[in-house]
Amino acid sequence: MSNKIQHIAVIRLSAMGDVAMTVPVVRALVQQNSHVKITVVSRPLFQPFFEGIPNVSFFAVDVKGKHKGFFGLLKLYSDLKQLNIHVVADLHNVLRSKVIRTLFALSGKKVAFTNKGRADKNALTRLENKIFKPLKSMVERHIETFNQLGFFIDLTNPIFPEKAILSDDIIKVSGEKENKNWIGIAPFAQYDSKVYPLDLMQKVIEVLASNQYYKIFLFGGGNEEINKLNTLAKDKKNCIVIAGKLKLNQELKIISNLDVMLSMDSGNSHIAAMLGIKVITLWGATHPFAGFKPFNQPMENCLTSDREQYPLLPTSVYGNKKVEGYEDVMRTITPETIVKKIQSL
Repeated sequence: MSNKIQHIAVIRLSAMGDVAMTVPVVRALVQQNSHVKITVVSRPLFQPFFEGIPNVSFFAVDVKGKHKGFFGLLKLYSDLKQLNIHVVADLHNVLRSKVIRTLFALSGKKVAFTNKGRADKNALTRLENKIFKPLKSMVERHIETFNQLGFFIDLTNPIFPEKAILSDDIIKVSGEKENKNWIGIAPFAQYDSKVYPLDLMQKVIEVLASNQYYKIFLFGGGNEEINKLNTLAKDKKNCIVIAGKLKLNQELKIISNLDVMLSMDSGNSHIAAMLGIKVITLWGATHPFAGFKPFNQPMENCLTSDREQYPLLPTSVYGNKKVEGYEDVMRTITPETIVKKIQSL
């Protein structure tokens, strides 16, 4: 690749955790390749993930408006073409992104896409003849995509952003850090099979809240989750529900100041990881071997359900498949185990 500035369009439209997993790769790419500038093509909600990264701009896709449908995709291609893109990295590899990258390829631009390893993931999660072994992480797969385009990325010693300075608006919700350990807890996920039972989570929070040197922040979204979080935090002075009180960019600043994040296999784990925060994850129907272990986190921070008791695990890549008799797999992860792991970090 020449030293002439190379403008890369990086496409990853959703979901929150998947977009967050691209951040360490994008950050390292521009740090290690001075002749690169990047336009991230994604949904407007995710723009704060990329703020502050040099040589990275953001293009917000309007999937419900002007970029909706086939003619909307033609409009999206036309809009991106005006940015003088040289190469395209499709980190999503779905129909919408395939159309865009194909149009760029037909115009003579170099394109590459992430191989998601669907066959290997199917072998890991199928109920018969399961092949239980760790697969490539999505971060590794994204790096391979950029390698195909001629860009080198080394993530053995990642550089993370500094802890964010909290504004007065945020401190009104969070309070000052003082000499306390800040613990984030994100107890929800898109699918029930990935959610730790709330009665057990209540026990975890009760033990943690009994320590006056801990401050606990509860993350989530939507009225139903907020109501559940308020129940978990009830009568605990050092337990604060963040959900519904701050914008995403403000939540990111609180997360960057955490000492540890406890999360399901969900978006919050990847958000904390992209900021360099220690993350403990709880795994039910899914498993870190599928490639979604949070970035730069050791496997011992992934607390998985008992495969001796439930040998068919993992039963799903994303948690959307249910297997009869496997509804309570996460009860094999005890509150004591979780608290002990948090305290060790």
